[in-house]
Amino acid sequence: MEMFDNLNSGFEKAWDKLKNVEKLSKESMKEPMKDIRRALLEADVSLPVVRRFVKNVEERAVGVNVIKGVTPAQQLVKFVRDELLELMGKESAPLMQARSGPTVVLMVGLQGVGKTTACGKLALFLKNQGKNVNLVATDVYRPAAIEQLKTLGSQVGCNVFDLGTTYKPAEIARRGIKEASKEKADYVIVDTSGRLQIDAAMMGELKDVMRACKPDEVLLVVDAMTGQEAANLVKTFNDSIGITGAVLSKMDGDTRGGAALTIREISGRPVKFTGVGEKMSALEPFYPDRMVNRILGMGDVLSLVEKAQSAIDEDEAEKMMKKIEDASFDYNDFLKQTEMIANMGSMSSMIKMMPGMGKISNQQLSDAERSNNQYKAMIFSMTKEERKDPDLLARSLSRRSRIAKGSGHTEERVSKLVAQFSAMRKQMQNMMELTKLGQGVGMGDEEGSKLVAQFSAMRKQMQNMMELTKLDKGSGHTEERVSKLVAQFSAMRKQMQNMMELTKLGQGVGMGDEDAMREMLQQKGKVGSGMARRKKAGFVVSKA
Repeated sequence: MEMFDNLNSGFEKAWDKLKNVEKLSKESMKEPMKDIRRALLEADVSLPVVRRFVKNVEERAVGVNVIKGVTPAQQLVKFVRDELLELMGKESAPLMQARSGPTVVLMVGLQGVGKTTACGKLALFLKNQGKNVNLVATDVYRPAAIEQLKTLGSQVGCNVFDLGTTYKPAEIARRGIKEASKEKADYVIVDTSGRLQIDAAMMGELKDVMRACKPDEVLLVVDAMTGQEAANLVKTFNDSIGITGAVLSKMDGDTRGGAALTIREISGRPVKFTGVGEKMSALEPFYPDRMVNRILGMGDVLSLVEKAQSAIDEDEAEKMMKKIEDASFDYNDFLKQTEMIANMGSMSSMIKMMPGMGKISNQQLSDAERSNNQYKAMIFSMTKEERKDPDLLARSLSRRSRIAKGSGHTEERVSKLVAQFSAMRKQMQNMMELTKLGQGVGMGDEEGSKLVAQFSAMRKQMQNMMELTKLDKGSGHTEERVSKLVAQFSAMRKQMQNMMELTKLGQGVGMGDEDAMREMLQQKGKVGSGMARRKKAGFVVSKA
């Protein structure tokens, strides 16, 4: 289950009940607010927080005049969004930095929440920002805790300081920070010991470690799957030792999101990072506004673009776009494209970040990923020549039969891949024409004008969303930069839609397999329109 899916669907029910309402009133708000209240409770948000949230939204909404061009449902979305931001914090809380010497980050938490792993992830996150990071192992109780941190340090390329299990944690921390200062480290991350539950001995030891290392940041690692209990845990730690923020681990698991929504409200401390996977790179800064947009189904364009920038090689992307432009995109390029997208995360996580695509079900996404893996198996069964020249498979039934046997799939399935791949190539070319706004790509005036109008409408929609996320105002970005980002995102979104169509999500490619193949071959000048000429080319596909 994707994080916040139930919350999003609950909110959608609320918006739907306002479709025929002309004005927000106490009476018209009654049923929608019940859905919102239920959705928050099912997301494991604490009852006092839910009561305050509902009350504040009602006070904002009831009696407000309808703005021209804005529906009551859209107004309610705005009020809910504003209140969610009040709940979670309007801005992200970055790590503090020491005025001199290394910045000391003390990681605390109970056993089993992923604290040591979070130390390694945070070290890699900082190292990717060009920082020199050292790790200090002070967990002298849990078996193999020191060895685990050493292994993680080796993986991310950071030095790990330890004194075994004979010294007290406070002494190890003190010496570790002294060593990091000699090595001119920018950050020192201290891994502390945890307990199965909070006790006086644990808190006393943490206070000793804090006196020894004088940390700039004290981050509590909590399991997001514990829901509102995570918020209570943050409050308890903050009251006892004084923390500066929280790291939510396991946000990619079967979590309902209550922890992310209530930690700041209950404890007064912000969430600074979230763990979103098992990979060491799966740690993200917590941006409340982006999280709110995901909850409301508005997508998360900025996070998606950042993932693309970090995972996609610019030179490879340029080569790929050139191949799409000159119609030389082949199966090798398709594999590279899927690998680049896979480096950004799962298909489901990326689709959820795209505005307007949040309603695709988890089952559809699961089917798409499974189909994608099946297509990869078929491509791996092709020869080098077949991968480079997709037309070979279009002309030869025997080649498709061999690939079907080699990959363990039916001939019909292979034929569908060939037909849909050709259709995708054509759509990608259309996308390139769209980005050129109909100029210099061989289109007539009418066709070019149509593409300009489509692009303008898309750009307008994206700019409205950018304004909502406060990208192009107050962020130092120029209008040219915003326009460029809009265009880049539009192209990326189209590519993702093409992949979804290829894996038979939605309505496919809008034509039969045979028609798609026929169109491709006609464009290449290989065959005419008659059935006899298609048979002569070796193309026979049974209809589904």
